[in-house]
Amino acid sequence: VQLVESGGGLVQVGGSLRLSCAASGFTSDDYAIGWARQAPGKEGEGVSCISSADGSTYYADSVKGRFTISSDNAKNTVFLQMNNLKPEDTAVYYCAAVFGPGVSCVEGTPDFGSWGQGTQVTVSS
Repeated sequence: VQLVESGGGLVQVGGSLRLSCAASGFTSDDYAIGWARQAPGKEGEGVSCISSADGSTYYADSVKGRFTISSDNAKNTVFLQMNNLKPEDTAVYYCAAVFGPGVSCVEGTPDFGSWGQGTQVTVSS
């Protein structure tokens, strides 16, 4: 399985970025793909998730109302639209996935088994 992120960068407070995650090398029709982030000196955080199995989505409280996850199933690509960015959103964002029947984002980000290489998002004040 390959997960390739793109779309990170430097943005000012209040700005927007859209991250993309292109997934390949899997055969399962059911999967959950999401985003986690890691900031220096902080614990990793599951940010958002979307499930093809049940259509569920999840957002961490810290990003609700600002971030939107979506998918283009035909292209096996998941997007994270990030609006009204704040300095505390600065982190390396990782795309992650788990495959198999019944995978869901109802209760948060699942135990992801596959990870991308990460993309840096920096929000300057």
